Amino acid sequence: MKIHPSLLILLVGLLYILGFGGLSLLRRQGLSLRFAIEGLTITAAGALLTYFSLPLPPLVVLIVLYLVTMRVRLLVDLGNWFASRRQHGQALALYRAGNYLWPDLAGRQILLINRGVAELGMCEPETAYRTLSEALAGEEVRLGAKYLSAGYYNLGLACRRTGREQEAVRRFNEAIDALPHSLYAYAAQQALKEGRSDKE
Repeated sequence: MKIHPSLLILLVGLLYILGFGGLSLLRRQGLSLRFAIEGLTITAAGALLTYFSLPLPPLVVLIVLYLVTMRVRLLVDLGNWFASRRQHGQALALYRAGNYLWPDLAGRQILLINRGVAELGMCEPETAYRTLSEALAGEEVRLGAKYLSAGYYNLGLACRRTGREQEAVRRFNEAIDALPHSLYAYAAQQALKEGRSDKE
C-alpha cells in the first residue's frame, strides 16, 4: 500500500515536532507553544502544497522545519563559534540578529546567556552582569540544568568582577546546585575556594 506524499509530509512533520518537543520536556524546558505552532504551520503548508499542486520531497519540508524552528539556536551556535575565536563583534551581531527573529522564552534566555559570556570575554563585566541577570531573572526561567549552571557561573564571574562578592558567592552556589557534576559546577567550586583564600 502506497502512502500519499502529503500524508508522508504530515507524518514527518509530526514526528519532528514530537521528537524535539519530547527532548525539551526531558530537559525540563517545557514545550514551546511557538515551536509547536511554527512546526504545525510549516507541516500543514507542505502537505497542502503537495496534495494540491507542488509535490515537495519530505526531506525538503524537514530541512525547512529545522531551519525555521531552530533559527535562534543556529545563530547562537554560530555566534559561539565566533566568540570562541575571540571575534566578539561578530558574535554579538549574531546574538542581536537572533533576538530580532522572535525567539521563544527558552531561546531568548539561551541567547542572553551566551551574549553575557561574550561580553565577559570582551572585558565588559558590568554589561555582562546586566545581560546575565536579565537572562536568569524571575520565575520564567525554563532552561535545562546545563544552561542554568553555565548562566549562574558566568553571572558569578560578572558579580565578582564588578565588586558584588556576596552575590557572586550566591551565584556560584546556584551553579553548583543546578548541575553538581558539571564543568560549570567544578569551576564555581574553584571560584569559591579562590574567594575564601583571598579573604585569608
